[in-house]
This record gives sequence, C-alpha cells and structure tokens, in this order.
Amino acid sequence: MSDGAVGAVRPSRVDQIVDWADAWVPKPAAWAFALRIWIAMMLALWVAFWLQLDSASSAATCVAILAQPKRGQALSKAVYRLVGTLIGAAVSLVVVALFGQDRVLLLVSFTVWLGLCVFVAQYLQDTRAYGAMLSGYTVAIIALAQIDAPQDAFDSAAARVAAIVVGIVAITFINDALASPSTWRALLPTLTSAWNATRAYAAESLEKGDLGVARTADLIRTIAPMRADASAIAGELDDGRYRAAGARSCIAALYAMAAAIRTVAAAAAHLERRSPAVEEAIATCRRIAQAPDPSELDAQDERLRQLVDEAIRDGDRPLDEIVVLQRALDFACAATFARDGLQALADGHVPLRDAVLPTQRDFPIAFRGALRVAIGFGITAALFIALGLPESSFAIVQIAATAALSSTTPDPKKFANGVLAGMTLAAISAGIARFTILNGVQGFPMLAMAMAPVIFLGCFLSLNPKTFGIGFILIVFFPVLLSPSNPQSYDAQTFLLNGFLVIVAAVALSLVVRIILPVSPAQKRVFALDSARRALAGALVGEGGDATTRTSLNADRLFQFAGYSSGSGAVRRASLSHAFALARLEAAAARAHAELRGLWRVPAMRGPVPDARNALARGDDGALETAARGVIRAAASQDRPVRLLAARAASDLVSAARTVAGHRRFLQRLNVAPF
Repeated sequence: MSDGAVGAVRPSRVDQIVDWADAWVPKPAAWAFALRIWIAMMLALWVAFWLQLDSASSAATCVAILAQPKRGQALSKAVYRLVGTLIGAAVSLVVVALFGQDRVLLLVSFTVWLGLCVFVAQYLQDTRAYGAMLSGYTVAIIALAQIDAPQDAFDSAAARVAAIVVGIVAITFINDALASPSTWRALLPTLTSAWNATRAYAAESLEKGDLGVARTADLIRTIAPMRADASAIAGELDDGRYRAAGARSCIAALYAMAAAIRTVAAAAAHLERRSPAVEEAIATCRRIAQAPDPSELDAQDERLRQLVDEAIRDGDRPLDEIVVLQRALDFACAATFARDGLQALADGHVPLRDAVLPTQRDFPIAFRGALRVAIGFGITAALFIALGLPESSFAIVQIAATAALSSTTPDPKKFANGVLAGMTLAAISAGIARFTILNGVQGFPMLAMAMAPVIFLGCFLSLNPKTFGIGFILIVFFPVLLSPSNPQSYDAQTFLLNGFLVIVAAVALSLVVRIILPVSPAQKRVFALDSARRALAGALVGEGGDATTRTSLNADRLFQFAGYSSGSGAVRRASLSHAFALARLEAAAARAHAELRGLWRVPAMRGPVPDARNALARGDDGALETAARGVIRAAASQDRPVRLLAARAASDLVSAARTVAGHRRFLQRLNVAPF
C-alpha cells in the first residue's frame, strides 16, 4: 500500500474515533445532570429514613423516574406524578374495600382499571399521559402488593404518597439549588433553528416551486418534537405561562407558514402570466423568508391585504391569482405570529395569541394498546399465581408498571428490549453493590457511594436516545432491587428471587408486545388514513373548526404518518402524498365552511354561498371553481371586510378544487363523498 493510500485511511479512522467519543463520552452537562440526580436520590433516601417510611427506596425511585435534564420537564412530570399517585391511591382503597376478600375480582377489577388508564393515556401526550398511566399501575403497587394483607392497604397508600412527596420535594430543591437548565433556554435555540429552517423552506419554494411531500415532511419532523418542551415551560418561572404560550404560538405559526407557502408555489405555477400584484406578493414573501424585519411585518401584512382587496374588487382576476395573494397574506400573518411567539419565549411578554397544539390519536391503536396491556397482564398474573412462587405479587407489580409504560412509547418492542437489558443490568448492579461493595456495612455514606456509579451510568445512558430505555430502567429499578433499608438487609435468597422475577417480568413484556395485538406500520397507515377520511368527511359537510388548531392537528397526524411509512421509496412517497392531500383538503373545506357561514350573514352573498356549500359536500372540483368565482363576483361591490372574507373563502374553495382534481382516484377509493 502506498503512503498516499495510508494517509487517506488514517483521517477516516480518526474521524470515526472522534464521532464515537462525541456520541458516547459524557459531556460536562451530562456529568452535572448525573450529579444532580444522585444528590437528589440520596437526599430523598435520607429523608425517607429519617421519617421512617416503610419503603424508603420508593422516594429514591421517585427521583429516578423524575430524572429529566431540564427543570421544566421535571416539574411537569412531578405534578402529574403526584396527581396520578393520589388518584391511584384513592382507587386502590376503593378496590380493596370492595374486593379485598376475593382475589379473582380484585385482579379483574385492577385489570379493567389498568386498561382504562392506558386507553386514556393514549389520547394524552407527554407528562399528562404518564400521569394517566401512573394512576393505573399505582393500584398494583398499593392494592396488589397487599393482596395477602388487604388490611394494610391504607398504610401502604399513605406510605406511597409520602414517599412520592419526599421524592418530588427532593428533586425540585436540588434542581433549584444546583441551577438545573431551564427548558425555555434549551428550547429557544431549537425553535430559532426551526424558524430559520421554515424560512429557508419558503425561500426555496418560491425559487423552485412546490418542493414535494418528502421535503415538507422533513420540515414537520423538525418542528413537531418541540411540542413536549413547549408544554413543560409553564411552571418554571412567574412568566412561564407566557413563554409557553409564545412557544406554542410559534410552533403553530411555523406549520401555517409551511402550508401557506407551498400553496403559493403551486398556485403560481398554474398561472400563465404573473400580474404585477402576484409579483409583488411573491417578492414580499421572499423578503419575509430571507430577512424579516419585525418593524416591517405589519406594513407588509397591510400591503398584502390591499392587493387581495383590489383583486376581489376587480372581480375577474384568475382564480389562482386570488389564491397566491391570499396565501401570501396568510404566510405573512403566520410569520408575524411566529416572530412574536419566538420573542415571547425569549423575554416572557404576553404573546399575541395562545394557540392549541392538539394530538392526533387513532382509536384502533389506542384500543389495541389498552387491550394488549390488559390481556398481557391478565395472562402473566394468572401464570405467576398458578406457579405459586413466593413474592409473586412483586413480579405482578413490575409487569403492570412496565406494560403500562410501554403502551405510549413510539416503539413498544424497542422499549421492551430496553426493559430486558435494563432489568438485567439493574439486578447485576444491585447484587454487586449489596453483597460486594456494602457486604454488611450499615452506614449511609457508604450506601451513597455504592449507589453513585450505577446512578451515574444510568443517567449517561438515558441521555442517549439509542440507550434511553436501558438507562431509565436501570436508575429506576436499581434502588428497587437494592432495597436500601435501615438496617440494611442482606438476605441473598430474597434478593435472588426478586432479581429473577423482574427479569422474568421483562421477558414476559417482550413476548406480550410481540404476540398480543401487535400493530404493524402498514396497519398504522391504514388506521391513520381512515381517521383522516372521517375527519375529511365531516369537514366537507361543514363540521369545521379553528383553522390554526386544525392545521396543527393535521401536522401532528402527518408527523406520525411519516414515521409509519415503510416499503419502497415509491410507496412511501405515494402514501405521504395521499396523506398530505387529505390534510390539505380537510383544512380547506373546514375553513371554507367557516368563512361561508360568515358570508351568509351578508344578504347580497346568500346567492353563491349555498352553491359553494353544495360543491364542497359533493367534492366536485368544477363546481368548486364555479362557486369560488360566484363568491368573488358577489363580494366585489361589498365592504372591505366582506371582500377580505370572500377572498379567504374563494382561495379555500380553489385549493379544495385543485386537491380533488389531483387526487380524484384516491379520494374515490376512500369513498369520502360522491366524487
């Protein structure tokens, strides 16, 4: 091999080492995070010992569950953990009071409750979903753990609530004392990057035309993950609710900007000749996309309104010109909200609006998830009880908890793999810590030092998306299996049995998510399309809604749908294209009906409005264009507010017509309307 060849290989190896180190070597922020969690866990454990709580390890476990790198995330999760625990404790007492003397009815009632909580959690998001799940498996921790001694359920519930409160107070105090990073500070550069990416997308669209569904889906994937942090900001500061509202407003505006500029590019391509008004509107959008000046945004909005108003007064402009002008105005207005929301996140002022960011959930997936957890828990619980193993209730509790947690993860199979690896690592680590490092020692300082390496390792693993499941399970179940107490117990037989049972529970979870009602990506696509079809069917007949909320809901549906796509590139593109068409048609139809209801109050507009509504209900693209022209001509002689409302209605009617014409065969197969 020549020297030149050797020289060409060495940089590649160096780059690989650098990439590996960058991915796996903990950074200072990771060390700081792990240190905070370790201190908080030790503080919670010490306070629990001092208060002589029955299960001191529950306080440390609570801190581990609330281990989040940002303060707002931990606070949000803590609130819903407390709420979920209180609900679960109350239900536990009711269940034990009703069925404490009958194990079968107790297990059946808990299974139903767990399935119901998991089903509700499917329709929530982030920490609210966690709170719903927790209220389900808390009943297992309290009621099922006392299945042989139901008279102790109240004491167990009180101890559980006390341990949770200790854990919450400990991690909140440590996060504040050690200056845990604020969620809004971490979100600000990410949201700014998404704002820049959206403007770059808009500039490229104006230059090259419609960039297609794949590129648009990539942009949505950039924006959508920030929803979780946006909802976690409210409790951080006195002005946290304004910063959170600003973040939500900005995210919703970015969705609207992407949708509007894509329509501008598509409509401009339909024009045979661009009028001066169209050129000016596109130039304005280009200026906003390249370097928006906040002081000029209001003036640009007003100028675009003038262009739209002039086009409607003319009465005979091409329909696609109306669409370009109106969508350019929509783009400018969305840019104003995005810029204001971003600034509100940064300085905490009251934003111009507080947008809603709904979550798309498909009933078949939610129902299957709940049913999977209920059936899986019922089968495994019956098996453990039939085997008659000691400490079976301990294993049943772990199955309930891990099964519930897996139900709302994006990939339950991957999470189950993480649970199996994490449980095994937790059992091994707890055994080494108890019987090798401690080995009969009773002092708290030695216990804290023995737990430190495992907690640090778990925190490091949890910060890496690839190993999050392993790290999370490790730091949560390590104190459970170590079971620190005062005095410390060194019963090897009980420890080995508990370690064996949690690993068996992890294996059972892995089998459950693969065997019982699994949902493939193809099935998820079918369910998502069916949900979109039902939403479209309602929108076509006038079941409209707030335009911003519906746009955000469609964006979340598209974000999820893009993750479901599989197969060849052509299949993925076709599936995405159909999903985007449904979203675009639904939004246009819903907005059009809302605008037509406003126009109905104007006597002169009552002629074209019924025609437009009927055209929407029939999904007739030709009739939609005719109706749009009728709305424009009828509004030409009306006041300016009526003309501007008519422009919005006409642009939505034309957008619906273009979508129907481009996707007629697909819409006919869905049988949404008699196309």
